Amino acid sequence: MKFFQSRFIRMSAACLLTLATLAFSSAFAQSTYPNKPVNIVTAFAAGSGPDAVLRQVSEKLSKLWNQPVLISNKPGGGGFIAIESTKNAPADGYTLLQLDSEHLAALPHLYKAKNFVTLNTFDPVATLFRTPFFVAVTTDSKWQNMKDLIAAAKAAPGRVSFGSWGIGSPGHLGGEQLELLTGTEMTHVAYREVSQLFTSVGAGDVQWSFGSLPSSSGMFKAGKLRYIAVAASKRVPQMPDVPTVGEAGGPAGFEVNSFVVLVAPKGITKDVQAKINADVQKVLADPEVKARFNTFAFETITWSPEDIRKNADAKSKIYGELTKRKNISLD
Repeated sequence: MKFFQSRFIRMSAACLLTLATLAFSSAFAQSTYPNKPVNIVTAFAAGSGPDAVLRQVSEKLSKLWNQPVLISNKPGGGGFIAIESTKNAPADGYTLLQLDSEHLAALPHLYKAKNFVTLNTFDPVATLFRTPFFVAVTTDSKWQNMKDLIAAAKAAPGRVSFGSWGIGSPGHLGGEQLELLTGTEMTHVAYREVSQLFTSVGAGDVQWSFGSLPSSSGMFKAGKLRYIAVAASKRVPQMPDVPTVGEAGGPAGFEVNSFVVLVAPKGITKDVQAKINADVQKVLADPEVKARFNTFAFETITWSPEDIRKNADAKSKIYGELTKRKNISLD
């Protein structure tokens, strides 16, 4: 009996020692990260809204961490240039990647031949912001609301055109979703550059498009565009007079948005992941960062890594249905 008691005591002590060691290792990793420069690769071009936000956030993180936070812009290739440059980096938190929800949720459906699922290769780490999209028409458009737009599309199937900044973009897939919910058929026109898109909308070359506030506000301020709705659950404070799609006669609860996140190569430890997430949230609460977000109409969201995955999965389900419906592909 004494033998078994002694053995039990030794095993219990060993277990406690192991747990204490793991707890210490986790605490030590969090307290020492980062102890060298952190590199963040972004799939967005220099000067874009996501790039501007990332640079402000990285500057604040650098001060918080007392380490340089270096930004590398690698746009193009549907996000794959940035993805390929980071996917094989060590999963230690010193290489991060900025992507949006479409890189997470739409790429697997648009590039089926690649057999690539973004969140099978990367782990979500932290959210930066979410942006809603407005429905923009030329200033001279006869449409005053979504009811007018939908009625025109129903009256002339295929004759109403909408533009976007690329096949598989939120502007494209949002239009496809609007078609599905309203039983309409419209013609999609894809542009290479966002500036070309809104110039064309302003000139009436295409009849409408979705657009974020920072990307379309130049033409709006020039008097070339009008917003007839915002595809969000509530009105945007920066444009309080613009009704939601539901308020303007469109489908109730209809939303088109994109969220931007930081991810890391698969295998990052939970403690470092949690450290980065918590510190990014601290930075997002900074008044200067909040003020910058307000100028872009970007919404601060403080999701956990699990929340990011959950929301990406929800978008992926919608995008899978939309791409399958019209066999939309970039292969």
